[in-house]
Amino acid sequence: MASSSSSSAKRNTALSFFPLLLLSLFGSAFAGNIVKTLPGYPGPLPFTLETGYISVGEVEFFYYFVHSQGKPASDPVLLYMNGGPGCTGLNGFIFQTGPLKFNLSDYTGGLPTLLNEPNAWTKTSNIIYLDAPVGAGFSYATTAASYSSDDSLTAQQIHIFVRKWLIEYPSFQSNPFFIASDSYAGIITPMLAQNILQGNEALITPLVRLKGYVLSCPHTDTDVETNSKIPFAHRMTLISDALYKAVKTSCNDYYVESTSANCTEDLAAVNECIELINRQNILEPYCAFLSPESHEAFKSAASAKHRRALQEFTKDYLVSFPRPRDLWCRNFNYLLIDIWLTYPSVQAALHVRPGTIVGEVFRCNVTLDYTVNVNTVVEYHKNLMARGMQVLVFSGDHDMVIPHLAVETWIKRLNLTTDFSWRPWFVDGQVAGYTVKYTNEGARLTYATLKGSGHSPPEYKRKECYMMYDRWIHYYPL
Repeated sequence: MASSSSSSAKRNTALSFFPLLLLSLFGSAFAGNIVKTLPGYPGPLPFTLETGYISVGEVEFFYYFVHSQGKPASDPVLLYMNGGPGCTGLNGFIFQTGPLKFNLSDYTGGLPTLLNEPNAWTKTSNIIYLDAPVGAGFSYATTAASYSSDDSLTAQQIHIFVRKWLIEYPSFQSNPFFIASDSYAGIITPMLAQNILQGNEALITPLVRLKGYVLSCPHTDTDVETNSKIPFAHRMTLISDALYKAVKTSCNDYYVESTSANCTEDLAAVNECIELINRQNILEPYCAFLSPESHEAFKSAASAKHRRALQEFTKDYLVSFPRPRDLWCRNFNYLLIDIWLTYPSVQAALHVRPGTIVGEVFRCNVTLDYTVNVNTVVEYHKNLMARGMQVLVFSGDHDMVIPHLAVETWIKRLNLTTDFSWRPWFVDGQVAGYTVKYTNEGARLTYATLKGSGHSPPEYKRKECYMMYDRWIHYYPL
């Protein structure tokens, strides 16, 4: 990890070259390449896919752009960012909101095959899936020093990426623009949104017609999220009433760090109860992180050596892919993207620049030189709501990585006016979750839970998440 002084230096450097980069935007060459076929998919792709690189200083950000399957000329443009930090944009494309998915039921080895996904968000939106920060997926830097990044710098770099991308695709400059993010990228989203709005106010062209943003199980405030896990565990009967009362008293309702010997003892008792629970979804089997996505998993890889060991562990599993009757873990699904991305034919089809990727490619890169330098973005959300942003926030109600209690806590701190009170929302006549809508002088924030879902909701409830997004983006109530 970089020191705080080096982190500050990176931010100052970013700010100093920021205007120079913007001045050079108009001289960039078109970077997109049409992808007509993909290994593992039978026949031509039934949608328009482009891939390419956008240069931001010494960083080459790789993106996947899926044109809307509805009305691309007028549908929103959605920038979709994944968490980690360090997960490829293909994680969102394949497992969450994109038009393709892996055939998980018939895989016996070799090149994974792809199927159409009927509940893709691309049915109603143009979506840019981004490999960010640098080092995620196929994004790379031209100098070793430029691989070092942090939260603030990443938000600044993606802001430049957005404006340069709009220059590459001028026909989309008049479309409404939204930011969507999953998990850890929730910390980047409001900073990026504020950067964009400030850039618009400074008359930086092209104008980004930012209307709002979408947050899926978002990392927002580290202390709030840490403090919510014990109440969540109690609500889910993972710890007893007696233990919950004891830890509440001994820790004084503050679980971020131990406040006394009794608090330390009670926290240890809580951990003993939940240590073998799957934090991604408390109902699913507990499995090792073969390709860690959560920030907790990233932090647990305290050294580069241990992070490399995690990747070696991934390769061990490739030898004996589990049979249908064996213990199933969701992480086995993720292995397919590691296998698929490493095929040279896949990289060639995606127009990955030869020589920029050495060795295997993983869904989530846990070896990033990345400094966590922002622990809360609640004030950003307050500022953005005052600017009239349209916001959708949703959580899985069985997610213990970013518990829904944490999301509901920071939303309350925004001091918004309740427009529609807590109520169930439905898909196909069944309760899909619960929702509440808030307003604030032209802004609106819709919050929803996904019943039975873990972290991240679109991976568990793809149809419900699409129906939720489709209603929200067209200003219909859930």
